[in-house]
Amino acid sequence: MRALAKKPIQIYLEPTQDKALRVLAQRKGISLAELIRRTIDHYLAELPVEEDPALRVIGLGHSGREDMASKHDDYLAAFTREETL
Repeated sequence: MRALAKKPIQIYLEPTQDKALRVLAQRKGISLAELIRRTIDHYLAELPVEEDPALRVIGLGHSGREDMASKHDDYLAAFTREETL
């Protein structure tokens, strides 16, 4: 069985939201689902950087090294060499 490329989700819209979105989707010649996906993409792209969920990974690890940010390439290269030996 082939996995879905998109994840189905159910939401409840206010009747006025539903009507406005359907009219807009029809004007653009796209499905309601595509309009909602594009709207979500636009919203996410406009988030301030500090609200970006991907940035929550910063500070999760603790290497004990003071220069990790400035020398991360050096440490990564050394680690890669160790793995191949």
